[in-house]
Amino acid sequence: MFEVNVAPFVATTAMQSNLCPALPSTVDRHSRETGYMNHTATAADTQCINTIRTLAMDAVQKANSGHPGTPMGLAPVGYTLWSRFLRYHPEHPDWPNRDRFVLSVGHASMLLYSLLHLAGVVEIDAHGKRSGEPAVSLDDIKQFRQMSSKTPGHPEYRMTTGVETTTGPLGQGCANSVGMAMAERWLAKRFNRDGQVLFDYDVYTLCGDGDMMEGISSEAASMAGHLRLDNLCWIYDNNTISIEGHTELAFSEDVIKRFQAYGWHTVHVTDANDLQALSVALQTFKANTGAPTLIVVDSVIGYGSPHKHNTAAAHGEPLGEDEIRLTKAAYGWPQDASFLVPDEARATLRDALVERAEPLFAEWNQTLASLDPQRADELQRMRAGEMPEQWQADLPNFAADAKGVASRASGGEVLNAFAQHIPWLLGGSADLSPSTKTNLTFDGAGRFSADDYSGRNLHFGIREHAMGAIANGMALSYLRPYTSTFLVFSDYMKPPIRLAAIMELPVIFVFTHDSIGVGEDGPTHQPIEHLTQLRATPGLLTLRPGDANETLELWKVALAQTHRPSCVVLSRQPLPTLDRSRYASAAGAAKGAYVLAGADKPEVILIATGSEVSLAVAAYEQLTGEGIAAQVVSMPSWELFEDQDQAYRDSVLPPSVKARVVVEQAGPLGWDRYVGQAGAKVVMNSFGASAPLAKLQEKFGFTLENVVGLAKQQIQHNRPE
Repeated sequence: MFEVNVAPFVATTAMQSNLCPALPSTVDRHSRETGYMNHTATAADTQCINTIRTLAMDAVQKANSGHPGTPMGLAPVGYTLWSRFLRYHPEHPDWPNRDRFVLSVGHASMLLYSLLHLAGVVEIDAHGKRSGEPAVSLDDIKQFRQMSSKTPGHPEYRMTTGVETTTGPLGQGCANSVGMAMAERWLAKRFNRDGQVLFDYDVYTLCGDGDMMEGISSEAASMAGHLRLDNLCWIYDNNTISIEGHTELAFSEDVIKRFQAYGWHTVHVTDANDLQALSVALQTFKANTGAPTLIVVDSVIGYGSPHKHNTAAAHGEPLGEDEIRLTKAAYGWPQDASFLVPDEARATLRDALVERAEPLFAEWNQTLASLDPQRADELQRMRAGEMPEQWQADLPNFAADAKGVASRASGGEVLNAFAQHIPWLLGGSADLSPSTKTNLTFDGAGRFSADDYSGRNLHFGIREHAMGAIANGMALSYLRPYTSTFLVFSDYMKPPIRLAAIMELPVIFVFTHDSIGVGEDGPTHQPIEHLTQLRATPGLLTLRPGDANETLELWKVALAQTHRPSCVVLSRQPLPTLDRSRYASAAGAAKGAYVLAGADKPEVILIATGSEVSLAVAAYEQLTGEGIAAQVVSMPSWELFEDQDQAYRDSVLPPSVKARVVVEQAGPLGWDRYVGQAGAKVVMNSFGASAPLAKLQEKFGFTLENVVGLAKQQIQHNRPE
């Protein structure tokens, strides 16, 4: 890989009255070879850039909250990209082949809101239709960071048209963009045929020092370089300021050399205000092949403020009225004007975008109209979040088997059955597919790689954090991704899981090795608190099937989601496959909890999930044999159960039956809601241990004798006196 150093054509970082200086009459040899034509900055360019800067100052000041400095410093970068390069139609912001712009530095949200406003982007409503209203109006900007506004503190997907992904937690947007770039490569292989091009978009990501410090960005960058994603461009705002002060306090590496080691092309622009240098750098990206591109841009945070590296600008505070007046004066802007948007500024950016995108959009629609019916139907369903008509055909059926099968194994069989009918279902593991059983093994599944982007088996390497965020990026690009690793390593994936829930993305996170059933691997690999953490996440489905047939039913539930991510939690150890002629149909799992078997008027209810269901069933059988009216409930999903109406919930857990026992090899938190304060809990109140499974079950009370004994105690304690 190589570095291109785009030196500033005007050597300055000091404040200038002309923030976009005139450019020289010639450009260097590299610029000519890449086809870049000299472009002299105009008064209109300067006006647009200063509009972005002053809107950021005014919005943050009015809200008395926010980050004005980064939008001020990056205004020339955002404007240059949008006005000269971004393929984006303001009237069709949902165009599938648009370039993606990801603001990984989500605290600089006013930069994105200002660009969307100046571009005249049209709102797409909740039904996917153009409303005719602006995506971001001037009134929306005036409501920055206020309740129910379309301009929240950090950009939020689904809330504001034009926001490609929810950003804020640093590094997440970077990794999302890798997923978007991977998705484009897969979509191009799937849909571009015989000279017809439906997908060839680029992904641009604006990132900062914080992104570069977060480990997830390193994971994502390493994978992007390995996959040679030359449709991906990260623009790194090298302003050398973080909240605690100068980045030299904690950050001294050579970022350019780091990315070259990852296999990226690198370009260095030493003045963020030099529009021609920025344009040369972006044209270099467009010309590069075989690797993603990092453009390092040296900027001054809060550019134009009389106080260099203004403390408020750097630390996310309003500049203050006096500072704003002085800064506007430095821009040649009316000092007393607030939220001033000249008509010419709106026209300049919008016209540039439309002029570039309109012929491409028209050509794209012509290509779409000429698609064969199969591809046209696939694309329509992918965009709508729908499954193919026959997606549940040819599913396996698991016969009763006392020895049983691990739910990771039955889950792999089920996944392969579904995937053969859902071409855009793809995924992989964090280097664990032989253990998680998530390889797609049917003919044609293939392996996604730099040599073949059509494959559906993804190899994320040992990069759990990036894996989750990359999957989110793919879900934002019409695909249905799944990931897999051990449940204990969901710790490494909490941020992207949480963001998938916030964004309502139907990503499927598969977690195996779900309990102390891991055995000899010991406490470091035995999940305890993890189910509680997942269940505590709003909008997330946690699905823990009790046997192979429940696994099938819960995969159906996960795949049927359109606005909700799912965690499918599976066992390593074999689980008996229940005889459904004796016990209730596994279809009840789709309601979150159901009565497997038992008396109409039970004296005691046994509740279990996952690998502990078979133990609860065994206890039920013994109690029944002793003449005790017991009932056993499988509860694979709290969230699905809570979605049911009160009548159904009461039919499964009758309020009159106070004697209850829960059995789950996980922490106790939350089970009081189902068993009551006085209910018995056979759960984990400590970390596990390294030993064979049978010894662990005996040590921690997961035995038939203990469960039966606690059930009898519950009956005794709850008998009327």
